[in-house]
Amino acid sequence: MCEIYPVALVNSVNPYRIEGQKTASFEIIDTLGEAPEYQVLPVGNAGNITAYWKGYQEYHHLGKVRSLPKMLGFQAEGSAPIVLGHPVEKPETIATAIRIGNPASWKTAVSARDESGGRIETVSDAEIIEGSKRLAEEEGIFAEPASAASVAGLWKLARAGYFPKDALVVSILTGHGLKDPEFALRECRLGEALPPDLKTIASACGL
Repeated sequence: MCEIYPVALVNSVNPYRIEGQKTASFEIIDTLGEAPEYQVLPVGNAGNITAYWKGYQEYHHLGKVRSLPKMLGFQAEGSAPIVLGHPVEKPETIATAIRIGNPASWKTAVSARDESGGRIETVSDAEIIEGSKRLAEEEGIFAEPASAASVAGLWKLARAGYFPKDALVVSILTGHGLKDPEFALRECRLGEALPPDLKTIASACGL
């Protein structure tokens, strides 16, 4: 369509998207006063990990930071072409935003991983669901499943003892839960309707 109609392609094939996304890493450094030691992101088309690494490198080149983070990316187990080393013809995962079998920014994502000394690994759909629920219950954040892949990966590495004590880790949430509401309706427990009675409500609240 882009070749025939006046329509802009806005996935990570478009270099302007990468240039725009990289500014998020500028904001992180400007806020923290330094680069994090670890940057955690979900990986689908791999534009985010590409862009963030580009931004960190540019700030480092300008002398705004003395160190660079290790880039840690996470793909869903059923949609992990970079981890597997080959395209996935029929990717499967509840995280629709990272359900991509042949990422547009594959090579640059691998470069970000290797140049930073980081990792690109997988998380299961069960771990993604756990991440979504924990974000909602503990932080009050309604994130789409692809976002939860980021924190699911962070917790997975933390449980394995990957991070040093007191390490500065930044995990990115890339999309609101309303971007993929079917997941929330399917996986989350809906509230129970109660009659407008003081004792009934107090009892339900454990009071």
